[in-house]
Amino acid sequence: MNWIYFLTQFGFGTVKYLFSQWGALAYVKAAGNIDLNFINIFVPTYLGAVISMSIFYFSSDFLMERAQKKRELKIKEAIKKGVVLKEKKIFTKMNKLMVKTKQRFGIYMLTLIAPLFFSIPLGSIICAKFYGDKKQTFPLMMLFTGLYGALTTLLILLING
Repeated sequence: MNWIYFLTQFGFGTVKYLFSQWGALAYVKAAGNIDLNFINIFVPTYLGAVISMSIFYFSSDFLMERAQKKRELKIKEAIKKGVVLKEKKIFTKMNKLMVKTKQRFGIYMLTLIAPLFFSIPLGSIICAKFYGDKKQTFPLMMLFTGLYGALTTLLILLING
């Protein structure tokens, strides 16, 4: 068993899940001493994604409150020093895209695309921000991430067999 391989793939899964299976394929081809099978590609990347999703989804309230307090502190310090701060844009292109996605497609599309296309940490926080009050949000994120990982792994195995 190659622990460095599994830890590397686990790490890829915790951050950018969209490309982690392809990274596993590249690692397997470069190392040459690891079997190219479903378990060696899917399991470490999916475990990394689930653990990262859990940490960031369930701590998102704390992280958002902390960011808000830091912003308020920064504004207070700037006022004390007499420095004029540039106002932060509220309606950025990314915010507009997320709100449109939420309104048009709802919880299913947001829990599918946010963790994949942004990153697992950022996608988990976004899903918690918009749908944290719904009990199905976290299980849907895990389901869609698992389905994507399984389909991508099967595609890799079909192509590289």
